[in-house]
Amino acid sequence: MSFGLNAVVRCQLLVVRAIRSFSAKLALLATCLCLLQPAFAQPGGYSTTDKTAIKRYESGSDCMRARKWECAESEFTKAADADPNFVEPRIMLAEIAEQQGKDDVAIQRYREVIAAAPNFFPVGRLHLADLEFKRGDYDQAEKNYKAYIAQEEEPLRKARAKLGLENCAFAARAIQQPVPFEPVNLGPNVNSEDPEYYPCITADDGTLIYTRRVKAPEIQPWGMQEDFYVSRRDIDGNWKSSIPLPVVNTRAFNEGAGTLSPDGRFLIFTKCALADGSYGGSLQGEGSCDLFISRRIGDRWSVPQNLGTPVNSSHWETQPSMASDGRTIYYIRGSVARDGIKSMDIWTTTMGDDGTWSKPEKLGPNINTPMQEESVQIHPDGRTLYFSSNGHPGFGGLDIYMSRKQADGSWGPALNLGYPINTGSDENSLLVNAQGDIAYFASDRPGGLGDLDLYSFALYPEARPLPITYIRGRVYDKLTDASVEADVQLFDLATGELATGTYSDPKTGEFLVCLPSGRSYALNASASGYLFFSQNYDVAAGTPNDPITLDVPLSALTAGSSIALRNIFFNTASAELLPASNTELEKLVKLLQNNPSLRIELGGHTDNVGADSANLTLSDQRAKAVREFVVSKGIDAERITAKGYGETMPIATNDTEAGKAQNRRTEVKVL
Repeated sequence: MSFGLNAVVRCQLLVVRAIRSFSAKLALLATCLCLLQPAFAQPGGYSTTDKTAIKRYESGSDCMRARKWECAESEFTKAADADPNFVEPRIMLAEIAEQQGKDDVAIQRYREVIAAAPNFFPVGRLHLADLEFKRGDYDQAEKNYKAYIAQEEEPLRKARAKLGLENCAFAARAIQQPVPFEPVNLGPNVNSEDPEYYPCITADDGTLIYTRRVKAPEIQPWGMQEDFYVSRRDIDGNWKSSIPLPVVNTRAFNEGAGTLSPDGRFLIFTKCALADGSYGGSLQGEGSCDLFISRRIGDRWSVPQNLGTPVNSSHWETQPSMASDGRTIYYIRGSVARDGIKSMDIWTTTMGDDGTWSKPEKLGPNINTPMQEESVQIHPDGRTLYFSSNGHPGFGGLDIYMSRKQADGSWGPALNLGYPINTGSDENSLLVNAQGDIAYFASDRPGGLGDLDLYSFALYPEARPLPITYIRGRVYDKLTDASVEADVQLFDLATGELATGTYSDPKTGEFLVCLPSGRSYALNASASGYLFFSQNYDVAAGTPNDPITLDVPLSALTAGSSIALRNIFFNTASAELLPASNTELEKLVKLLQNNPSLRIELGGHTDNVGADSANLTLSDQRAKAVREFVVSKGIDAERITAKGYGETMPIATNDTEAGKAQNRRTEVKVL
């Protein structure tokens, strides 16, 4: 018995499913695959000899190839009516009904197929079990999953049926313990009659960028176009009317599924190639869909650039999520097999100091499964991952899960967000804001403005990420007040590792970075022609999400300018440098390496606690300790002098502990 015809129609039905989900590109790939399928079955290979039934069946197949769904359904119905024992048209009618969302009709049709010929189309029992499960008929679904497992030998489908059994047990329990969930439509300034999905938002919850699929009749064969739209909150917290994103959007390509840096100045997104593999002009991509990056300077976006290999590959890359360190991205890498089965997993890569990306790594089995993973978000806390999957126990289809990064760097178990956030339908496109209390998602639920709309809801405490706050600041020239583009980095003082980083806007000097709580940080801002700026912050566990505002004045590299090294630490009453000082010391070494004519004085200062002479001696020893470290890194000793000033040059009152801390410092002065 040849199933060539069924393979063709399955492929064409995949197009419908892809369009109803979020991937127009997948639809394009599916169509290409359809052209490669085997020829139709010939008369004599069918389950009927009735020529009228066969003629109607093949006419329905022609309609399927032409995407004339009503015609196909009509012809398959006539073929089925012509011979009550003709199984093939009943299979196609069941699948059409399933793809159209007519679940009750599909269930009836699949039951007819099984009743007429239990072993003719075994996978129909799997489809039936899935539909029964989706409807909440867990007992009947369990019976059909078990019956299918007894028939099936193919490993992947058998594993899917076993997962269905797990889903029955999970859903029966979870549906009795619903979680809080009250979605609110974002309204007509964001949503339209067209589908909106894949939101991304800045850390301050002030700017929303999302994907909209708009009608574009001139684009064939799809007649639609995916573009970015942006909306900002007004002073009352309401979303303003959204507008298309300039420069990034094009008329020739689909742009979508983006991720923003916390400050909204970098956008990484998906762009899909033309049939010849090009992205316009002479620019060639790595695969069918690649990741691109654009930077906003002031109000203008740069021309997007392909991230290149090894991030992009001969497969397709999509749905990126940028970590708050500004260097790590998580994304989906996938491919479509000839049988239409999608392979989609979550990968990650990190940019090194030299600007190159590390070899991408696929996340482990607690996240990725043999099934489908997509719509990933790494929260700005750096330790909480949200994603969609149909490979973990859930309610069927794609459910939304969360996982926590463990102390050893691995990811913990995937935790289902529960009912009614997850249902028997596909749940996707989730985004949790930086504060962790509000989630955004796309849904075509009743009451919306069109197709898919964007909604928000209060995320219940157990599903929230770890607490964070953020720093918002401005980098400027200390003398002229001119805005300065600077590399702003925060290092974990306990580990010395980069925690987060960004670049200040060259037009405004503004920057924003997120800070996971429960750690102490060294902030460093550096720019060519300037002394770097340093500061430290102790962000205690459980700190409310109140932003820290910060002015960052940079002193030009001119004689007499100076800075305080706020991240140089010593043991109490000692000149022994603590390991937490290393990050700052290395910055000082780099400054001297990049400016070989620079000569400096290192000045040690104390508060007024203790004898004057003792403070003078200690400050001198500490300044010399810093000098010795720098010289040990290869800097010419003749370029550095060290002097202790004791308590003679306070910059704050010694009447408070905060003032005393300001006075205990090591300064760099340009000679």
